[in-house]
Amino acid sequence: MTFDELKEKAHSLPLQPGVYIMQDAKNTVIYVGKAKALKNRVSQYFANLASHTEKTRAMVSQIDHFDVIVADSEFEALVLENALIKRHQPHYNILLKDGKGYPYVRLSVQDAYPRFSLVGKVAEDGARYFGPFASRGNTQAILDAICAALHLPTCARVFPRDIGKGRPCLNYHMGRCDGYCRKDMDQSRYGEAIEQAVRLLEGKFQEVGEEIRAEMERAAEELRFERAAQLRDRYRAIELLGKRQKVVAGSLADTDVVGFHRGEAKSCFVVLHYVDGELAAKDWDLLETPMEEDEGDVISALVRGFYGGRGDLPRQILLPCELEDEVPITRMLSEQAGRRVHLITPQRGAKMDLIRLATKNAVEEVARATSREERQSKRMELLGKLLDLPEPPHRIEAYDISNTGSDDIVASMTVFVDGKPRKRDYRHFKLRDMDGPDDYASMEQVLTRRFRRYLDGDEKFDQKPDLLFIDGGTTHARVAAGVLERMELSIPVYGMVKDDRHRTRALVTPAGEEIGIQGNPALFSLVGQIQEETHRFAIEFNRLQRKGRVRGSELDQIPGVGEKRRSELLRHFKSIKNIRAATVEELENVVPRNAAQAVYAHFHPRQEPEGQTHQPGKE
Repeated sequence: MTFDELKEKAHSLPLQPGVYIMQDAKNTVIYVGKAKALKNRVSQYFANLASHTEKTRAMVSQIDHFDVIVADSEFEALVLENALIKRHQPHYNILLKDGKGYPYVRLSVQDAYPRFSLVGKVAEDGARYFGPFASRGNTQAILDAICAALHLPTCARVFPRDIGKGRPCLNYHMGRCDGYCRKDMDQSRYGEAIEQAVRLLEGKFQEVGEEIRAEMERAAEELRFERAAQLRDRYRAIELLGKRQKVVAGSLADTDVVGFHRGEAKSCFVVLHYVDGELAAKDWDLLETPMEEDEGDVISALVRGFYGGRGDLPRQILLPCELEDEVPITRMLSEQAGRRVHLITPQRGAKMDLIRLATKNAVEEVARATSREERQSKRMELLGKLLDLPEPPHRIEAYDISNTGSDDIVASMTVFVDGKPRKRDYRHFKLRDMDGPDDYASMEQVLTRRFRRYLDGDEKFDQKPDLLFIDGGTTHARVAAGVLERMELSIPVYGMVKDDRHRTRALVTPAGEEIGIQGNPALFSLVGQIQEETHRFAIEFNRLQRKGRVRGSELDQIPGVGEKRRSELLRHFKSIKNIRAATVEELENVVPRNAAQAVYAHFHPRQEPEGQTHQPGKE
């Protein structure tokens, strides 16, 4: 890639945490870095080179291309950076090459009285390990919180050797330890406390937390405040444990995690590779968004294509959804690898979090590779194919009727050009000569008036739509098709049908054939947006008409003020409030003098019109 291409790619990155992997022309990794916001950090390498250090300028001069892996947090980016540097040993990374890792919690289960300790790495010594965690300080805080909450010993005494050999230490007297060094202590409680601590370290935070919270509330209700305080501390320990991360997972040795995102124009297939429990690499592939295929079928084809023919396969592959042909694919991959390869579809927990991370990376790759114009164009292309149109629709018009009983029957016409609303082309209609609410007759009148003006060359209606959407079902669509047929116009018509939640669930033809759109998120979103916008526009005009009618009703009570003068007053003064505050002279500027005096007298029944004086002695 040229320098300008590298710079352009950097500016297209998301403002999210992650790692970036710089490579030279031989595909050798020369630098790995982490970022709180990928776009900001990576862009700095290709801007104002004179301000860089000599080392950075040398490194940038060798960059041929780079890749990124999006993470869920800044700490996850840190862990990823650590793992990738240890794996690739990049020339320009001078830190993190010594194999230094992040802390683990060790439990000496082989001892009669297991104890927790902090270590830097996992060893094959029969102990249990939990982690890794964010930092040594944070991990020690977790251990301290667990031991304090569960009243586990943290002193230097060794059990059972030191039981009964001295008085309990200060921790016992402060209420931070149950005093397992005492002879009269029930030693079985030690195993129960360790078991609960293990459950917390295994990640069962919600399960244990709910139990402890319930017990804490019961203790408070029973006025056992000391016990409630102890349980409160235990609950806080669980919250601290929530800082455990999922990027490095000890149980995920030799695992691939598959993510998939179906975009409007492009889709992306991502595979995150975990080796020895660490996220080591990311593979991804962009493809044109499949239109009709089920997501499971798409992922099945991609998995077979990606792993087919490979000699080195992982022991397990985590998938975002179940595959109908999972059994034959498992057999094929197992025979290919010469050992069992497991396909797993997690539903919850840490493995499901990894699926979400892979999918998040797929989303970001699609977002970088697809412009807004491409997304809009692809949506129109998909819509055209779905409705079997000769070409994607350019101009879509949508219609809806709104009424309140027999009054204020109105209609709205919205216009979408290439999938985007064109509000300057929106139109309102007030229905004429209607005996009462009749949606079908109203739709017939509106479309007849609209296309009559098109045929007459009216410049406000001179564009012919490529597609009509009617808010309603089969009968509404049939009425619209009848109007177009009588006027000898050929325009596809579809009704927009809602589900029980008032969301657009399908399009329907005048013949009653339903065309589902819920399986395609892009089209579901587009048609739903059109229907909601058309309904909103109709409702707003209906409310405006009702407001005007109610507003004018007070003027209708004034002798000498008919519809014309009422309209003139409202047009000039904008509101009844302004008419009420006007002087006779101001009213006379709009309506004749006798009407102005009548209006003023209506709003000021006990006052003389301004400009007149009462002469004593004259009645």
